[in-house]
Amino acid sequence: MPTIPESFSRDTGGTPADWLRWLPGACRDHALSLPTEHSAIVTIGQGALHLHWEVLPPRALGLARFPHLMVNYRFEGVSEPEREAFMRYFDLYMQRGGG
Repeated sequence: MPTIPESFSRDTGGTPADWLRWLPGACRDHALSLPTEHSAIVTIGQGALHLHWEVLPPRALGLARFPHLMVNYRFEGVSEPEREAFMRYFDLYMQRGGG
């Protein structure tokens, strides 16, 4: 698995309601708090992952519209092995459909 940087952004499919429904499971047994409508903090060991998302305009494919979000990830005080282990599970959990 490639090295997980301390901060990065991803374009993620779904609505804010979808994201909030999936997030607890993706965080597994790590403590999760939701300080604002568009942010979350995940406790990982002695550190934390700070998440912040914003709604983007829907993607259009013909007449179909697909919601998506820009999600910013910022690890604070989380070692590289801890980041990799967390994101390995997080990414597998968040996969939807695909081809």
